[in-house]
Parts: sequence; structure tokens; C-alpha cells
Amino acid sequence: MTSDIAGVSLPDGERVPALGQGTWEMGENPARRAAEIDALRCGIELGMTLIDTAEMYGDGATESLLGEALAGLRDQVFLVSKVYPHNASRRGAIAACERSLKRLKTDRLDLYLLHWPGSVSLAETVEAFEALRDAGKIRHWGVSNFDTGDMEELVAMPGGEACATNQILYNVARRGPEFDLLPWMAGRKMPAMAYSPVDHARLPKRSPLDDIADARGVSVFQVALAWVLLRPGVCAIPKAGSVEHVRDNHRALQLRLQADELAALDTYFKPPRSKRALEML
Repeated sequence: MTSDIAGVSLPDGERVPALGQGTWEMGENPARRAAEIDALRCGIELGMTLIDTAEMYGDGATESLLGEALAGLRDQVFLVSKVYPHNASRRGAIAACERSLKRLKTDRLDLYLLHWPGSVSLAETVEAFEALRDAGKIRHWGVSNFDTGDMEELVAMPGGEACATNQILYNVARRGPEFDLLPWMAGRKMPAMAYSPVDHARLPKRSPLDDIADARGVSVFQVALAWVLLRPGVCAIPKAGSVEHVRDNHRALQLRLQADELAALDTYFKPPRSKRALEML
């Protein structure tokens, strides 16, 4: 395995790659299965060993695909999955984790996340996560799609300070978390995990991203991904369903945006000047 990928530190000091792999929408089309497995394995070979999935994705089909892709490679990967909010009760989260482990063909998760805030008591979810950690089923736990107020509520409860990360929608076109959420997390040495770092391919038709891409001979998506990779304390988990797409994402690591390019992006994609509610996809 080769890797030139910088690391991001979890609160306990463990390092994970700043560039990983997402799996949303993978495993849902049998015609793409082989290509998706090849893509995931290629990413691991390139050092993109942080891999994120969820029980929600494909109603478990994505976890099953990933379990197949990780055959013989599990120990090289920092494996993340997520539990539905409605499954996040004391008993429910433990049962959901066991189902995920079975689909993923592994005995543990490196990180288990609550997919978004729900109606189940956060205290109950924390209890379940701590029980799973004590049992060796998970190594770390965290949350996803939690805004600043949600995070404050979480860390104020018994055991809540053990939260390792918050996975959020964050990219050059959706910069709301920069106003309060990202600074709040940075103050607690808690990294953010940016999903949809190229905005699910919904970037504007024409923007400074295009000007930079044209000048550099790269794609708009590589520029957008490179922008996220410059953010301190943030790791990105783009999804790629083909080997070439994985390699394109990996090449974004070599793209060093200059001060004038960053200024142009700030002019078009303005940093927030006030609180914005956390967006979700």
C-alpha cells in the first residue's frame, strides 16, 4: 500500500486519513457491483483507508458490498458505519450494530455514528455506544448531522464527552458550519468528517472553480475536493464508483490552491457572517 495522505487526529490522538471513501448509493445496482468493489479496493491501495457506510444505504446492501470488498483487507481499513435514529435506543443500537457487523463480515467497527438527531433519548444512545465499546464491537463512536446546539447537549450529558467526530455536509458551496460549528469542534480537538465534499456533483454551472480547473488542467470536482482538504481538522469522504474516479479523487491531494485562487473562491462562495442552520442531504 502507498499513501501520501495527511492525517487528521481524533480526540484521543489516533490518526485517520484526511481523504477517505464514501459509499452512499453503492451496492444498489448489480451491474455496477464489480466496478464498485474494484474502486473501493483501489482506494485502499492508494491509502484512502477511511471508509464510511451506513445501515441506511441501500437498506443494508451497501454494507454487504463493502463486506465483500474488504475480504482480506479489513485490518488495513478504518471502518465507519451509522445507525438510524429510530434504531438508536439502548437495545436497538446494539442489535443494529450486530446486523451491520454481520453484513460487513467483521467483528468490530472502528467508528459508529448516530446518523442524525432523532426522537430516542441521546443519553440512551450514548449508553448503547458505550456498551458496544466495552464489548469490543466498536472502537470509537460519534454523531452525524449534529448542529452546534445538538453537540452542546451531547457533551453535557454523562459519557457524551467521548464523542470522536461529527460527520456533516460541508463543502465550498455549503460553508455554514464555519461560523460556529467547526470552531466549536476545533476547540475540543474533535475533527469533522465532510460528506458530499463536491456537493453531490451539484456545484454551480460556472464559477471560479471552473477558472481554476481550466488553468490547472484538472476537473472542477478536483478543485472543490482540494479546497476541503485544505481545511484544518476536516477529513473528506467522497464516493467513487470506478477506479478512474478514485484515482481522480486521489490526484486532488497534489492540487495546492494558491492565495489568489482561494480569494476568488471566497468572493464567490462567501464565508458565513451569521449562524446558518446545518444543512443535510
